[in-house]
Amino acid sequence: MQLYDSARQRKQDFVPRDNQVSIYVCGITPYDTTHLGHAFTYVTFDVLIRYLEWQKITVRYTQNVTDIDDDVLRKAKQVGTDWRTLGNEWTRHFIDDLCALNVRPPDAYPRATQVIPEIVETNRVLIARGAAYESNGNVYFDVDAFKEFGALSHIPRDQMLPIANERGNHPDDPDKRDPLDFVLWQRRAGDEPAWPSPWGEGRPGWHIECTAIVNKFLGSAIDIHGGGMDLIFPHHECETAQSVSASGVTPFVRNWMHVAMVRKDGEKMSKSLGNLVMVSDLLREYPADALRLYLASYQYRNPWEYDAAPLQEAANLAERWQAAVAGAARETAAGNGTVRQAFCQAMDDDLNTPQAITILDELANDLLGGKYRDGENQAAQATLMELAGILGMRLGAEIEPRVIEGWNRHRRKFD
Repeated sequence: MQLYDSARQRKQDFVPRDNQVSIYVCGITPYDTTHLGHAFTYVTFDVLIRYLEWQKITVRYTQNVTDIDDDVLRKAKQVGTDWRTLGNEWTRHFIDDLCALNVRPPDAYPRATQVIPEIVETNRVLIARGAAYESNGNVYFDVDAFKEFGALSHIPRDQMLPIANERGNHPDDPDKRDPLDFVLWQRRAGDEPAWPSPWGEGRPGWHIECTAIVNKFLGSAIDIHGGGMDLIFPHHECETAQSVSASGVTPFVRNWMHVAMVRKDGEKMSKSLGNLVMVSDLLREYPADALRLYLASYQYRNPWEYDAAPLQEAANLAERWQAAVAGAARETAAGNGTVRQAFCQAMDDDLNTPQAITILDELANDLLGGKYRDGENQAAQATLMELAGILGMRLGAEIEPRVIEGWNRHRRKFD
């Protein structure tokens, strides 16, 4: 299998070690979720994980919830509710949407506030190693202390600051040594929630939670790290600097996978722009299989524009596939090695789901056209059901029990 690595900017062979793969995907900041851009990211990694598990590879998957954040606190004040209540409400909404989409849940699904002790300890280590410094109750990462800063994003140093400033950086902070230094721990301000630390009461910065969570649940180095393409800089660049400086282990990530942005009306779909297409709204009009096929019809690294017409085409396609397997016995052994081989070739080529869909649609057309007879027909139906299942499609079956049970287990933490 070849996957594109954002750090190397090319496809490279991806070979699991000891038949295991550790995956971390940055999760939501829980407010105003789940939009189609979210769904594209998490469905993409769901397909990857399903494909790996189909090959009998053990996947250890962790995803976080950024439950304490400037945006969460701002939104909570705006709507007049407690920040934790707001976060719990939108996280439950996100879980319900992903469950409806038949997305395999992560094995670990921690909140940022669940790892405050680990965050404090990581900051302490970074200070002791000269990679971070305390200033007036805040802790900052010293960007100059990490010579490889920029190796992931390939952004020249003189172009970093404007981008960082657009994405949460405060260049005029008088407690910083350098405007590009980023906050690891910020002192308490007003009535904001805060936790104790050696530097006084405060809360974690944005980037440090992922370093602490990855290390706690997956270890100091992982196989695949993913998220939206907008997280490459500064978030993943900063996370790399922290993680390597704290552990001394490099590479921190074997393969960086970033999912392209979804646009609407010519702009990136985002909360700040208010041009969101919500998954829950789409699911009132279209079946989950239609939405999964629609998302998989775009290769994950290519940006695309939301359009209802191809979504309707995906709904028609899902209906045709379901008709092709109608009456099939789901315990029948799959056949048609040619289709399976072509499907694997597509998936092994950097998760080329559009090509995989084309291959399965040809099989569906052959089934509906009466190409197969008797036992051969049943084996072809089983092949379509099996391979469509890697794309997360149900084709008339119920949502998988492991999906419902896994998400319900996580959901109880947000009740």
